[in-house]
Amino acid sequence: MSQLPVNLEAYLHTHEQLREAVGEWTDEQLKWKAAPESWSVTEVIAHLVDHSVVIAFRLREILSGSSVRLPAFSQDAWIAGQRSNDGNVHDYLKLFQSLLEYNSGIFRRLTPEDWEKTGVNAKGDTVTLPQIVHSFTAHVQNHLEQIGRTKSALTTETAN
Repeated sequence: MSQLPVNLEAYLHTHEQLREAVGEWTDEQLKWKAAPESWSVTEVIAHLVDHSVVIAFRLREILSGSSVRLPAFSQDAWIAGQRSNDGNVHDYLKLFQSLLEYNSGIFRRLTPEDWEKTGVNAKGDTVTLPQIVHSFTAHVQNHLEQIGRTKSALTTETAN
């Protein structure tokens, strides 16, 4: 296939960005929460793995020609239900990278016709594969900002 209709480099680079955001922080720092209802950095990364799983499913549903509405997911319930903050952020990052690589292999094999396939999301909107990939990449960027805010809040709290 020639040129892809998505920025695959930006999609794949999200792993490196997350790895850099985690940096050399301790497990205790990565699990810190500004408030009980807030997510820790570990939980943010776990959420992005969950989101990657959902995106992988949506991608496959669209490519299969399924007319099933693409699923949403209860992100807070997923994070709480699987006790994500008790997990290891580095394990989550490995899973995130694996899913990126797996999906990018599919992206590289798609024909121009495949890229034109659509699905219907949980809100009832028609979505394209390029929109899903772009939205996912932007979603990671939003969570990178959230990680930055969480780290700043922790730095402020420990300075006081």
